[in-house]
Amino acid sequence: MSDTDDIKAMRQELTRITGEVKQTAEKALKQSEDTGKVTEEVKASADKLLVEQKALQGKLEKLEERQLEIEQNGADRRERSKPAQTLGQAIVDHDALKAFRDAGAKGSCRIEVNNVITSAGNSGGGLIQSDRETQIVSLRRRQPRIRSLVNVGSTGSNLVEYAKQTLRENNAGVVGENTLKPESNYAWGKADAPVRFIAHWVPISRATLEDAAALQTELDSELRYGLDIAEDEELLNGDGTGEHLDGLRANETAYAAPFAIDNETPIDTLRLALLQLELNDYAGDGFILNPTEWARIELTKDNNGQYVFANVLQLAGPTLWGRSVVSTTAMDAGDFQVGEYGVAATIYDRMDAEVLFSTEDRDNFVKNMITARAEKRLAFAVKRPAALVGGAFPLAQ
Repeated sequence: MSDTDDIKAMRQELTRITGEVKQTAEKALKQSEDTGKVTEEVKASADKLLVEQKALQGKLEKLEERQLEIEQNGADRRERSKPAQTLGQAIVDHDALKAFRDAGAKGSCRIEVNNVITSAGNSGGGLIQSDRETQIVSLRRRQPRIRSLVNVGSTGSNLVEYAKQTLRENNAGVVGENTLKPESNYAWGKADAPVRFIAHWVPISRATLEDAAALQTELDSELRYGLDIAEDEELLNGDGTGEHLDGLRANETAYAAPFAIDNETPIDTLRLALLQLELNDYAGDGFILNPTEWARIELTKDNNGQYVFANVLQLAGPTLWGRSVVSTTAMDAGDFQVGEYGVAATIYDRMDAEVLFSTEDRDNFVKNMITARAEKRLAFAVKRPAALVGGAFPLAQ
């Protein structure tokens, strides 16, 4: 049923209810005159009819408003769909030209179209302005993931020193009374983590920065993102040489399966790596995988074609063996790492990301250029390398 039919039916129903309301009011008036009061039945009937009347009036008004809006939108669309009339079309459609043709097109015909405004460039076209979207469309950004795995602290120096236990000989045991007790042996050494810079810069003209109001904010965001991605790579893959951070992979214990199993799968490998940690008294709390390897694991099926552990309709999150999975392209394809990251390493922030704009760089002043520089400072200490196990999947292709 169309809106028009609904409106018609509602109006008829409203007329009927209004009539009943009138009859009930007359009945109540007569009872009041005859007996001095109105029965509860008449009161209830009147209240019910008034409620129905009010509700129906509300529905009818909304439906009429919607129909009016539809009609107006349709009229607007029809008007907008009309092609812009050029000067030639205005002449062809002119009544004077039609009369001239009907009269045999003899003699001359004067047609005035001076007031015709069209979308042509020499008419009204110059007044038409295109819409301008103010939001800048940036390239897709990768989400930094490694910082969220480890502990984060701060430092006010350029070097973080800490004590690290290097020896534990625990000889505690049961002894008899009045006998010599066994001696244990412990040792600690000093370790340190130097604060490193992560930085980059980009030149930009002063005029561009001043004329594009949103560019400075966008540039600031891009430079900070660059720092975060460089940090993400260093935390995982820094080799500790030169000015590089001493990252997680450079300190991991090589994967060595505690026991062999037939047809070892990537899922098996990760469980055996967890066992390797557990045998060293560490309980792994997460995996770091390349997205390709994580997809390979999620797509693992049994002999019946059923997914081994993933429910594609109700996937709660990236977890395996009860531990979270961090899927990132910072990890090389075919490799993995498992660790108890909460105790394995600590970031010490020395300076949060800072973005500065300056004209005092080389010949910037005479060229009206600005240098935008972003940098941050931090130290990274992998305090318990034994809490990290990593390697390559035996069956990675």
